[in-house]
Amino acid sequence: VNLATALHRATGEPTVFVDLHMAQGDASVFFGVEPRFSVLDALENIHRLDQTYMKGLVTPTKAGVDLLSAANRPQLGAIDALRVRALIEFVTTTYPWVVLDCARSDGTVLEALDAATTVVVVANQELATLRSASRLAAALRLRCGTHRVKLAINRFDSESEIGHKDVARVMGGPIAHSFPSDYRGAVAALNRGEPIVLQNDSRLAAAFDEAARNLAGVAPASGA
Repeated sequence: VNLATALHRATGEPTVFVDLHMAQGDASVFFGVEPRFSVLDALENIHRLDQTYMKGLVTPTKAGVDLLSAANRPQLGAIDALRVRALIEFVTTTYPWVVLDCARSDGTVLEALDAATTVVVVANQELATLRSASRLAAALRLRCGTHRVKLAINRFDSESEIGHKDVARVMGGPIAHSFPSDYRGAVAALNRGEPIVLQNDSRLAAAFDEAARNLAGVAPASGA
C-alpha cells in the first residue's frame, strides 16, 4: 500500500493497487476505504472488462491510488490462472503503474506473473520467513528470470543477530530495498487508514519513497 502510494507521488501518474489475496486481503483497511466491488467481481466478469467497467470496480482512495480490493465474500472454487493473467494484462494497458499484492502460497496467482515488470520478494530477519522466501525467490527466478526478481527486507533491525549480509546470502542475491522497523508509526497509520508516506517524515516513509523512485526510474527528490 505504501509502495503504491509512494509510486503515485513520485511519478504523478495514475496508479492502481490490485489485492490478489482474493478473499483475505486487507489493503482496503490500510487505505481507509470500503469498496463495493472486488477483484473477484473482475475475475468472474473477465469477458466484460473494458475501461468503463474497470472504473466502476475500482475504489478511489485519498492516497490518490485506485484500489481493486480483495473480496468480503468467500471464494468459491479455484481461480483460473488464465483469468488472473487476463486481468493483470488488462490493468497494465489501463494504468501506467500497477502494484500487485500476491499471496506467496497462491500458485495460481504466481503462475500469472508473466506480465509483471518487476517481482519483489519481501522477507524479514526471522529464520522461518527467510527459508520460505528463499524458496519462493528461487522458483520465481526460474520462471520470471533473475533480472526481474528483486529482494526486500521488511522491518529491518540493524541490531538483529541475522544481519543484512546474512539475509542476502540466504535469499541468494543482493537486497534491493530495505525498510526499517517502525512499529508505532506503522500501527498509527493503519489505525488512521492512511499510508504512512502521506503524513510522515520518518525513515520508514523515506525508505518507501526511495524504493518507489528506484522501481520507477525516477530521480531522487530535491534535497534527498
